Amino acid sequence: MPRRPFSPTRAPVVRPSIRSFGKTSPGEVMMDLLTFDRLLTGPVIHIIYWAGLGLIVLGGFAVVGGAVGLALNEPGWLSWVLAFPTLIIGLLALAIVSLLWRSFCELYVALFQIAADLKVMRAYVEQDHAPAAGPTEAVAASREANRNG
Repeated sequence: MPRRPFSPTRAPVVRPSIRSFGKTSPGEVMMDLLTFDRLLTGPVIHIIYWAGLGLIVLGGFAVVGGAVGLALNEPGWLSWVLAFPTLIIGLLALAIVSLLWRSFCELYVALFQIAADLKVMRAYVEQDHAPAAGPTEAVAASREANRNG
């Protein structure tokens, strides 16, 4: 897919999770924190993901440094023979950890998306199927119909 050229008139694309923070005042955020009316963890999970990914990258630097340190620890080719598998296994472990971290964060994003979808579905059902009479009046009307019918 070709990229569109930059246009100063085109508005930048902002993720919905980030956009939701811009629409609230500090008082509304505080009420959301106290009442659980809106789930705030969905947007926050993106920050947590990037922080965890940064730690994984730092772990990658540690693996490379450890392999180089192992290779330079003693003279001779045996230290290089030990360092190479250490480097490969360490980088594979980091790749697996980064995939697991991504899937863990996606699980939380999916759970919060399910919660948001259920909230929308509940509002739709309550709007569509709102009873015309109160529950006690509906029960009384059905009892009356059963007596007469």
